[in-house]
Amino acid sequence: MVIALGVAWILDGLEITVASAVADTLTKPETLHLSSTAVGLVATIYLAGEVAGALLFGNLSDRLGRRRLFVITLGVYLLGSGLTALTLGSGAGWVAFLYLTRFVAGMGIGGEYAAINSAIDELIPARYRGRVDIAVNGTYWAGAILGTIGAYILLHHLSLSVGWRLGFLIGPVLGLVIVAVRRNLPESPRWQIMHGHAEDAERSIRAIEHEVRASGIELPPVDQTRAMEITPADQIGYLALTRVLFRDYPSRAVLGASLMISQSFLYNAIFFTYTLVLGKFYHVASESTPLYLIAFAIGNLLGPLAIGHLFDTIGRRAMISGTYILSGLLLAFSAVLFSAGLLNAITQTLCWCIIFFFASAGASSSYLTVSEIFPLEVRAKAIALFFAIAQCFGALGPVVYGTLIGDGSYPGRLFLGYLLGATIMIAGGVTAYFLAVDAEGRSLEDIARPLASTHTKPIRDLI
Repeated sequence: MVIALGVAWILDGLEITVASAVADTLTKPETLHLSSTAVGLVATIYLAGEVAGALLFGNLSDRLGRRRLFVITLGVYLLGSGLTALTLGSGAGWVAFLYLTRFVAGMGIGGEYAAINSAIDELIPARYRGRVDIAVNGTYWAGAILGTIGAYILLHHLSLSVGWRLGFLIGPVLGLVIVAVRRNLPESPRWQIMHGHAEDAERSIRAIEHEVRASGIELPPVDQTRAMEITPADQIGYLALTRVLFRDYPSRAVLGASLMISQSFLYNAIFFTYTLVLGKFYHVASESTPLYLIAFAIGNLLGPLAIGHLFDTIGRRAMISGTYILSGLLLAFSAVLFSAGLLNAITQTLCWCIIFFFASAGASSSYLTVSEIFPLEVRAKAIALFFAIAQCFGALGPVVYGTLIGDGSYPGRLFLGYLLGATIMIAGGVTAYFLAVDAEGRSLEDIARPLASTHTKPIRDLI
């Protein structure tokens, strides 16, 4: 399950890395000859597609179930990314086609986030939920490494005009392999019971328990004091959802929005334009930029894997606020070094590796937070809503930073941009320190009871 669902993050990391790796390439006369601002717009449109997909498929995930959306969203992504590779010219019509296909690919990935984060949190044991969720979200950077290696090989050994197009086919090839696996995944028993499919939920639970016992592990008896009666819920739209979140969970809503917005702005701003920085300020050749991105991606991948378990042991509040604030402070320090001209391409990349070792774990924890602190009936839509809010702010990053970079003549403008990103991350960390929910080791229903639940006589506990 973790492998089949976690591939969504791998695909997104791969897509964004390929787009970042070929960003400078797309400004060359032999490719599409786009301006730096136009290249940034490619990333912004992809992010806009993620917003639309998250809202659309997040609603469908709560309505139709997690399992059905696993295949649908993956299919949308495969279509969009595959068509991107068919951008055959540099005229206005083909550029518009490029933008359209990036929007469709983004829709698929945005839809994946809502359905998959819901399913993972609803099926993982409470004491491991933090580390598993953060590790799965962190596999985004495994995709980034795959995309970087693929882009380097293609750009280094093929013509730039052919190489960038083939780079966008790497993800669809991987996605096709996963389609068959996803078709065999179970539905979330929590979603089944909430929508009146009690017998299906019981069968799912019995199947899980049977597999656990077959492995030689004895399950403890169900604690009947935690039993609750669940009434199948009416559908809740986004307007009603907003009222529920900000009326019944105002501090949690502020927490979720703050964490998602701050990490989205930082990552989208820095990562989508990183190859432009290498090319314009450090004069790194386009075909060599993927090598620097590999080191950058490794730092991001190691963070969630190395310290993810601390979110379950030390706790959510300390780790979320700590990773956000520390990464912001390190970013501000590196900005000073950049402004003073003390960095080169290698030392700049080393700075990013250290900064994003912590920022990556923090960013992953933002998705964990919004997927575990709201009721079952609205979980997927809540993820979609906060993801959409974050990306609306984050989508500004590539365009803003692309403009600040320009032709590389004014490093002072980019220095101010880095300080802005640092300030936003620190603000997110301070918000988490005061508002974070101590969710470590607690069941989802203990963190946020279903909206339609009541205490009742002892019944089978599905927690």
